[in-house]
Amino acid sequence: MTLDGTSALVTGGASGLGNATARRLSARGIHVVIVDLESSKGAEAAEAIGGEFVAADVTNPEQIQKAVDAATAHGPLRTVVNCAGIAPPAKVLGKNGPLELDAFAKIIGVNLIGTFNVIRLAAAAMAQTEADDDGSRGVIVSTASVAAFDGQIGQPAYAASKGGVHSMTLPIARELARYGIRVMTIAPGIMETPMLAGLPQPAQDSLGEQVPFPSRLGRPAEYARLVEHIVDNGYLNGETIRLDGAIRMAPK
Repeated sequence: MTLDGTSALVTGGASGLGNATARRLSARGIHVVIVDLESSKGAEAAEAIGGEFVAADVTNPEQIQKAVDAATAHGPLRTVVNCAGIAPPAKVLGKNGPLELDAFAKIIGVNLIGTFNVIRLAAAAMAQTEADDDGSRGVIVSTASVAAFDGQIGQPAYAASKGGVHSMTLPIARELARYGIRVMTIAPGIMETPMLAGLPQPAQDSLGEQVPFPSRLGRPAEYARLVEHIVDNGYLNGETIRLDGAIRMAPK
């Protein structure tokens, strides 16, 4: 796929996996539009790579449409990476009784519906672009989690949301094939994200030791490298790739 003069949209791009991906795509000469909440450091992240920041909630159609429009203003939108997500613990039966339904719905809303919202609006823009010589119009990469397969206690909402991202990958890839748009998903294991960075070092080390090999936390740069490979490898389509060091999560 030709990347020169193209644009990319990266949600959750102000930090963590999204930021590492935004930096790697920018290094390839792609104009990157970072999408994150207004309260994030998205503006600084975009300035650091010569990109653009659009404050948006992934569940808001109007805001995401503005982000898509900002990307297409700088060339054909060829790459979309969904990294926005939340992961609050949410047991079915907690100390205060059953999990509030609104809490469950919020996690599903951001992680699953938000991802779909970005996919549908970005795909509409990508489908209008002129295809490359090989018929390609771009690739959409979403982020699931190993929790989609090995959900732990306290993760019913998170696991369901990420399982949904995994499950919709193939049908969307099949549908968008007619437009030359590939659809892939990455399911990371335990990664060095801002959320985990707040844990004490012994806790981080303990989590890393659960990984068979290499026995450490995954690095955002490794996620970004996999995104880059997916972009470059035109035969990858309709699949979820685990990026987890062979970990299989215990019940808790």
